[in-house]
Amino acid sequence: MNSITTIENFNQIISSDKKVIIKFHAGWCPDCRRMDMFIDPIVEEYNQYTWYDINNDELPEIAEKYGVMGIPSILIFQSSEKKGHLHSANAKSPEQVTEFLQSQIG
Repeated sequence: MNSITTIENFNQIISSDKKVIIKFHAGWCPDCRRMDMFIDPIVEEYNQYTWYDINNDELPEIAEKYGVMGIPSILIFQSSEKKGHLHSANAKSPEQVTEFLQSQIG
């Protein structure tokens, strides 16, 4: 999973006509560390999409703009539009993440 480190990079990535998945996280977040333990097989299963991550503490303006109120959160973008948002309260297990992805992207 590649990291997004600038607003310019983020804007370029989300402008793709293909769906991209972005995980919002922070180093201090215990739920984020828990997600890190189970996310790799999910990324492999959904490898037809490009996955990125953003450290919420490094780019808080992006999180604010797109309504990321808790972390970890997973957002799906296509053509600069937010297509889906898995809020942190519902991102605590592999099953929750997989169900969200299936409902959003097949």
